[in-house]
Amino acid sequence: MAYDADVIVIGGGLAGLAATAELADAGRKVILLDQEPEQSLGGQAHWSFGGLFLVDSPEQRRLRIRDSRALALQDWMGTAGFDREEDLWPRRWAEAYVDFAAGEKRAWLHRMGVRLFPVVGWAERGGYDAGGHGNSVPRFHITWGTGPGLLAPFVRRVREAAARGLVEFRFRHRVTGLGRSAGSVDTVSGEILEPSGVARGTASSRTVTGSFELRAQAVIVTTGGIGGNHDLVRAAWPARLGTPPEKLLSGVPAHVDGLMLKVAGDAGGHLINGDRMWHYTEGIRNWDPIWAKHGIRILPGPSSLWLDAEGRRLPVPLFPGFDTLGTLDHIMSTGHGYTWFVLNQRIIGKEFTLSGSEQNPDLTGKSVRGVIERARAAVPGPVKAFMDHGADFVVEKDLGALVRGMNALTDKPLIEEEALRRVLVERDREIANPFTKDLQVTAIRGARKFLGDRLIRAAAPHRVLDPAAGPLVAVKLHILTRKSLGGLETDLSSRVLTEAGDPLPGVYAAGEAAGFGGGGVHGYRSLEGTFLGGCLFSGRTAGRAAAKAVS
Repeated sequence: MAYDADVIVIGGGLAGLAATAELADAGRKVILLDQEPEQSLGGQAHWSFGGLFLVDSPEQRRLRIRDSRALALQDWMGTAGFDREEDLWPRRWAEAYVDFAAGEKRAWLHRMGVRLFPVVGWAERGGYDAGGHGNSVPRFHITWGTGPGLLAPFVRRVREAAARGLVEFRFRHRVTGLGRSAGSVDTVSGEILEPSGVARGTASSRTVTGSFELRAQAVIVTTGGIGGNHDLVRAAWPARLGTPPEKLLSGVPAHVDGLMLKVAGDAGGHLINGDRMWHYTEGIRNWDPIWAKHGIRILPGPSSLWLDAEGRRLPVPLFPGFDTLGTLDHIMSTGHGYTWFVLNQRIIGKEFTLSGSEQNPDLTGKSVRGVIERARAAVPGPVKAFMDHGADFVVEKDLGALVRGMNALTDKPLIEEEALRRVLVERDREIANPFTKDLQVTAIRGARKFLGDRLIRAAAPHRVLDPAAGPLVAVKLHILTRKSLGGLETDLSSRVLTEAGDPLPGVYAAGEAAGFGGGGVHGYRSLEGTFLGGCLFSGRTAGRAAAKAVS
């Protein structure tokens, strides 16, 4: 029986590249398919901030962070909230991933040339009890070079394998079917799309110019989730989060369409946890968009006052950077699909980082001088560009003008100047001495006990209305689609399982298409820095397992 390759990998993102590299290292011949043109090789990871979840790393130890596998696993399980029969494999993947993050992950990447920014970030801080959601310590390690820097060694490995004749790229190939011969899935069929020269991330043509059929001993699905397909996002939106917002921003390009998940499901793969998803609550419209409804996420420090659409502070502990899903849950209960940050220039200059490789040219370009200039600037350049041009930013010297600007951005004027002034004055009074009943002020002071936050992420407590810290800033925040937390159920060898729990012969899955492992390694919530790492770990696992399975 003739095969076109030993293994066909569907999807040229980070998980697909990791799987392909492992297959080629094992001497297997691979055809790598992707519906996008070659310039989009690397997928979503190219646009990422490059955050990686690591446990007890040298970077943590240098900052006097005491971490351990036991503490990380406690945080993961308290965050995931596994509570379903389908969580058997996700739970096992979670344990395996924490082992990876506490073990060989950093050394494995370091051998390939990946380096890390020395200051560790503290994402998803939780704010509940010790067994609840959140990172007990900072674990968010930024790749030096951000997403492109993390992609580079895998692109290099795969291209070198292509030069040796082990990997063949087939771009503009959209898979529409998986077929069987002699009981095993070994046939991949689909449509050939017309060539496209559009820039990376821009929507490419869907004009069909032909068809294809390819055969291999194994197939690995690494096509991502549904974040770019708002119809699928709304269809999967769980009732526990209320009605999905009328307006959504896209944190991923349109080609993250989820269509391959249905193809794999139709072939017998078991899709689980589709109602679990990770959407950000601090989305802003990109003033210089690359794709339709292009949103950027603010990675905030702890000091901005977070207000609902009517000007009320969000409840404890829903402070900036503490609990994404809890905040989303609360927002959807208010009847409005947006919220506000209210702050001043001193806070925005110290605490606002914008997610994404293109919003961090210093880190992406590996420029030490750029990082130093960012730290010295009153407001970093990319943030200043949003203050000047962003449709969701209001910058004014006095509160009355700020409120008028806020109300001009909404269908109805819901913010009252005197009510907002009262909120700000009440909060500002709590700064007068080291004692406070305001838990956000307590959280700010707690954050500054960590050297990394004190240096670059948390402004010293001060009055928001202090004229010396102005001007005042208000930012309208939207829901930003990003990740599917469910997907194809897989065992610890990345084999796709059927509804009966048996392996679907010949089919593997990795990355977001597999819920980053098992069909939902994160459970209900993410600890952040775990999406890229989940792609790497599950992609590597799938590639190694498939390499052993084929003859």
